[in-house]
Amino acid sequence: MAMRVYSGTDIGQRRQVNQDYVYASVEAVGNLQNLFVVADGMGGHNAGDYASSCAVHVLVDTIKEDDNHNPVKVMRYGIESANLKIMEEAAESEDKKGMGTTMVAATIIGDHAYVANVGDSRLYVIHHGIRQITKDHSLVQEMVRMGEIQEEEAINHPDKNIITRALGVTRSLDVDFFDFEIQPDTMILMCSDGLSNMVTDDEIADLLERPGNLKEKGKALIRLANANGGKDNIAVVLIEPFTKEVEE
Repeated sequence: MAMRVYSGTDIGQRRQVNQDYVYASVEAVGNLQNLFVVADGMGGHNAGDYASSCAVHVLVDTIKEDDNHNPVKVMRYGIESANLKIMEEAAESEDKKGMGTTMVAATIIGDHAYVANVGDSRLYVIHHGIRQITKDHSLVQEMVRMGEIQEEEAINHPDKNIITRALGVTRSLDVDFFDFEIQPDTMILMCSDGLSNMVTDDEIADLLERPGNLKEKGKALIRLANANGGKDNIAVVLIEPFTKEVEE
Protein backbone atom coordinates (compact mmCIF):
# COMPACT_ATOMS: atom_id res chain seq x y z
CA MET A 1 0.00 0.00 0.00
CA ALA A 2 1.39 3.36 -1.01
CA MET A 3 1.59 5.99 1.67
CA ARG A 4 3.23 9.31 2.42
CA VAL A 5 5.66 9.64 5.34
CA TYR A 6 7.79 12.31 7.01
CA SER A 7 10.25 11.60 9.82
CA GLY A 8 12.70 13.84 11.63
CA THR A 9 14.38 14.68 14.93
CA ASP A 10 15.74 17.87 16.46
CA ILE A 11 18.09 18.42 19.41
CA GLY A 12 15.84 21.14 20.87
CA GLN A 13 16.93 24.28 22.72
CA ARG A 14 18.37 22.88 25.96
CA ARG A 15 20.11 19.54 25.33
CA GLN A 16 23.70 18.91 24.26
CA VAL A 17 23.00 15.48 22.73
CA ASN A 18 20.09 14.22 20.63
CA GLN A 19 18.86 11.04 22.33
CA ASP A 20 15.79 10.63 20.10
CA TYR A 21 15.91 8.17 17.20
CA VAL A 22 13.36 7.51 14.47
CA TYR A 23 12.93 4.84 11.81
CA ALA A 24 10.41 4.91 8.97
CA SER A 25 10.15 2.35 6.17
CA VAL A 26 7.23 2.16 3.74
CA GLU A 27 8.92 -0.91 2.28
CA ALA A 28 8.57 -4.34 3.86
CA VAL A 29 10.73 -5.14 6.88
CA GLY A 30 10.79 -8.90 7.18
CA ASN A 31 7.16 -10.05 7.16
CA LEU A 32 5.86 -6.61 8.15
CA GLN A 33 4.64 -4.55 5.19
CA ASN A 34 6.12 -1.37 6.71
CA LEU A 35 7.54 -0.20 10.02
CA PHE A 36 7.65 3.08 11.94
CA VAL A 37 9.47 3.63 15.23
CA VAL A 38 10.21 6.44 17.70
CA ALA A 39 12.68 5.84 20.56
CA ASP A 40 13.66 8.35 23.25
CA GLY A 41 16.85 7.36 25.05
CA MET A 42 17.93 8.12 28.59
CA GLY A 43 21.23 7.87 30.43
CA GLY A 44 24.32 9.98 31.05
CA HIS A 45 27.15 10.81 28.64
CA ASN A 46 26.19 9.38 25.24
CA ALA A 47 24.37 6.37 26.68
CA GLY A 48 20.89 7.70 25.90
CA ASP A 49 21.50 8.27 22.21
CA TYR A 50 23.24 4.90 22.00
CA ALA A 51 20.34 3.16 23.77
CA SER A 52 17.70 4.54 21.41
CA SER A 53 19.64 3.86 18.19
CA CYS A 54 20.79 0.42 19.36
CA ALA A 55 17.24 -0.56 20.34
CA VAL A 56 15.84 0.43 16.96
CA HIS A 57 18.60 -1.38 15.03
CA VAL A 58 18.11 -4.56 17.07
CA LEU A 59 14.33 -4.31 16.59
CA VAL A 60 14.68 -3.96 12.80
CA ASP A 61 17.29 -6.72 12.48
CA THR A 62 15.21 -9.09 14.62
CA ILE A 63 12.07 -8.41 12.58
CA LYS A 64 13.97 -9.08 9.34
CA GLU A 65 14.91 -12.55 10.64
CA ASP A 66 11.50 -13.44 12.12
CA ASP A 67 9.43 -15.90 10.09
CA ASN A 68 6.24 -15.17 12.06
CA HIS A 69 3.42 -13.34 10.24
CA ASN A 70 1.53 -12.11 13.30
CA PRO A 71 2.42 -8.39 13.60
CA VAL A 72 1.96 -8.30 17.37
CA LYS A 73 4.19 -11.33 17.94
CA VAL A 74 6.80 -9.96 15.52
CA MET A 75 6.96 -6.56 17.23
CA ARG A 76 6.89 -8.10 20.71
CA TYR A 77 9.85 -10.38 19.99
CA GLY A 78 11.77 -7.52 18.36
CA ILE A 79 11.23 -5.21 21.33
CA GLU A 80 12.09 -7.94 23.85
CA SER A 81 15.31 -8.67 21.92
CA ALA A 82 16.20 -4.96 21.94
CA ASN A 83 15.52 -4.81 25.69
CA LEU A 84 17.91 -7.69 26.42
CA LYS A 85 20.61 -6.24 24.16
CA ILE A 86 20.53 -2.89 25.97
CA MET A 87 20.69 -4.63 29.35
CA GLU A 88 23.69 -6.72 28.23
CA GLU A 89 25.59 -3.70 26.90
CA ALA A 90 24.79 -1.63 30.00
CA ALA A 91 26.19 -4.41 32.21
CA GLU A 92 29.42 -4.57 30.20
CA SER A 93 30.26 -0.86 30.08
CA GLU A 94 30.44 1.68 32.89
CA ASP A 95 29.65 4.47 30.42
CA LYS A 96 26.40 2.75 29.45
CA LYS A 97 25.29 1.74 32.94
CA GLY A 98 21.69 2.76 33.61
CA MET A 99 20.87 3.50 29.98
CA GLY A 100 17.40 2.82 28.62
CA THR A 101 14.90 3.99 26.04
CA THR A 102 11.22 4.36 25.36
CA MET A 103 9.84 2.84 22.18
CA VAL A 104 6.65 3.19 20.19
CA ALA A 105 6.46 1.09 17.02
CA ALA A 106 3.71 0.70 14.44
CA THR A 107 2.94 -1.23 11.28
CA ILE A 108 0.01 -0.72 8.91
CA ILE A 109 -1.64 -3.69 7.25
CA GLY A 110 -4.48 -2.82 4.92
CA ASP A 111 -6.79 -0.47 6.82
CA HIS A 112 -5.54 -1.51 10.27
CA ALA A 113 -2.64 -0.21 12.35
CA TYR A 114 -0.89 -2.29 14.99
CA VAL A 115 1.01 -0.42 17.69
CA ALA A 116 3.49 -1.47 20.39
CA ASN A 117 4.46 0.88 23.21
CA VAL A 118 6.86 1.04 26.16
CA GLY A 119 7.36 4.38 27.91
CA ASP A 120 5.91 7.80 27.18
CA SER A 121 6.56 8.29 23.49
CA ARG A 122 3.17 8.51 21.81
CA LEU A 123 1.06 7.60 18.81
CA TYR A 124 -1.87 9.83 17.86
CA VAL A 125 -4.59 9.57 15.23
CA ILE A 126 -5.68 12.82 13.60
CA HIS A 127 -9.12 12.46 12.00
CA HIS A 128 -11.74 15.14 12.72
CA GLY A 129 -9.78 15.99 15.84
CA ILE A 130 -6.95 14.23 17.66
CA ARG A 131 -6.92 11.02 19.71
CA GLN A 132 -3.99 9.55 21.64
CA ILE A 133 -3.88 5.79 21.04
CA THR A 134 -1.00 4.86 23.36
CA LYS A 135 -1.09 5.26 27.13
CA ASP A 136 1.96 6.87 28.76
CA HIS A 137 3.94 4.70 31.15
CA SER A 138 4.78 7.64 33.37
CA LEU A 139 4.37 8.34 37.07
CA VAL A 140 2.16 11.35 36.45
CA GLN A 141 -0.14 9.57 33.99
CA GLU A 142 -0.45 6.64 36.42
CA MET A 143 -1.57 9.21 39.03
CA VAL A 144 -4.14 10.59 36.57
CA ARG A 145 -5.46 7.10 35.81
CA MET A 146 -5.73 6.35 39.54
CA GLY A 147 -7.68 9.56 40.07
CA GLU A 148 -5.00 11.04 42.35
CA ILE A 149 -4.56 14.18 40.21
CA GLN A 150 -6.50 15.82 37.38
CA GLU A 151 -5.32 15.84 33.75
CA GLU A 152 -4.81 19.62 34.00
CA GLU A 153 -2.46 19.15 36.98
CA ALA A 154 -0.38 16.65 34.99
CA ILE A 155 0.66 19.20 32.38
CA ASN A 156 3.17 21.03 34.58
CA HIS A 157 3.71 18.42 37.30
CA PRO A 158 7.30 18.38 38.67
CA ASP A 159 7.52 14.57 38.23
CA LYS A 160 6.33 14.69 34.63
CA ASN A 161 9.55 13.17 33.24
CA ILE A 162 9.59 10.07 35.47
CA ILE A 163 8.67 7.05 33.38
CA THR A 164 7.52 3.74 34.84
CA ARG A 165 8.51 1.47 31.94
CA ALA A 166 11.45 1.49 29.54
CA LEU A 167 13.68 -0.86 27.56
CA GLY A 168 16.87 -1.69 29.44
CA VAL A 169 15.51 -1.71 32.99
CA THR A 170 14.32 -5.27 33.68
CA ARG A 171 14.69 -8.54 31.80
CA SER A 172 10.93 -9.07 31.90
CA LEU A 173 9.38 -6.29 29.81
CA ASP A 174 5.69 -5.42 29.75
CA VAL A 175 4.75 -4.15 26.27
CA ASP A 176 1.37 -2.56 25.54
CA PHE A 177 -0.33 -3.29 22.22
CA PHE A 178 -3.10 -1.42 20.45
CA ASP A 179 -4.80 -1.79 17.09
CA PHE A 180 -7.30 0.40 15.31
CA GLU A 181 -9.03 0.77 11.98
CA ILE A 182 -7.74 3.59 9.78
CA GLN A 183 -10.42 5.81 8.24
CA PRO A 184 -9.91 7.65 4.93
CA ASP A 185 -8.14 11.02 5.35
CA THR A 186 -6.53 9.84 8.60
CA MET A 187 -3.08 11.03 9.63
CA ILE A 188 -0.92 9.23 12.19
CA LEU A 189 1.60 11.05 14.40
CA MET A 190 4.28 9.29 16.44
CA CYS A 191 6.43 11.48 18.68
CA SER A 192 8.70 11.70 21.70
CA ASP A 193 7.71 13.67 24.80
CA GLY A 194 9.90 16.50 23.51
CA LEU A 195 6.95 17.31 21.25
CA SER A 196 4.00 16.29 23.44
CA ASN A 197 5.35 18.17 26.51
CA MET A 198 5.90 21.35 24.51
CA VAL A 199 2.85 21.39 22.22
CA THR A 200 -0.72 20.69 23.36
CA ASP A 201 -2.89 18.11 21.61
CA ASP A 202 -5.15 20.89 20.36
CA GLU A 203 -2.18 22.79 18.92
CA ILE A 204 -0.97 19.60 17.19
CA ALA A 205 -4.41 18.96 15.67
CA ASP A 206 -4.79 22.58 14.57
CA LEU A 207 -1.41 22.57 12.83
CA LEU A 208 -1.88 19.19 11.13
CA GLU A 209 -5.34 20.04 9.83
CA ARG A 210 -4.03 23.13 7.99
CA PRO A 211 -3.14 23.00 4.27
CA GLY A 212 0.40 21.90 3.40
CA ASN A 213 2.40 18.80 2.65
CA LEU A 214 3.57 16.32 5.25
CA LYS A 215 7.16 17.56 5.35
CA GLU A 216 6.02 21.14 5.96
CA LYS A 217 3.71 20.00 8.75
CA GLY A 218 6.36 17.83 10.39
CA LYS A 219 8.91 20.64 10.36
CA ALA A 220 6.28 23.08 11.65
CA LEU A 221 5.60 20.79 14.65
CA ILE A 222 9.31 20.75 15.49
CA ARG A 223 9.54 24.55 15.11
CA LEU A 224 6.55 25.01 17.42
CA ALA A 225 8.05 22.72 20.09
CA ASN A 226 11.25 24.78 19.96
CA ALA A 227 9.34 28.06 20.02
CA ASN A 228 7.48 26.88 23.12
CA GLY A 229 10.75 26.19 24.96
CA GLY A 230 12.34 23.15 23.28
CA LYS A 231 13.27 21.67 26.66
CA ASP A 232 13.99 18.22 25.23
CA ASN A 233 14.92 16.48 21.98
CA ILE A 234 12.02 16.31 19.53
CA ALA A 235 11.11 13.32 17.37
CA VAL A 236 8.29 13.24 14.82
CA VAL A 237 7.01 10.59 12.43
CA LEU A 238 3.96 11.59 10.35
CA ILE A 239 2.11 9.06 8.20
CA GLU A 240 -0.69 9.49 5.67
CA PRO A 241 -1.60 5.85 4.95
CA PHE A 242 -3.88 6.29 1.94
CA THR A 243 -1.90 8.23 -0.66
CA LYS A 244 0.03 7.28 -3.78
CA GLU A 245 3.18 9.27 -3.08
CA VAL A 246 6.16 8.64 -0.81
CA GLU A 247 7.77 11.76 0.63
CA GLU A 248 11.31 11.70 2.01
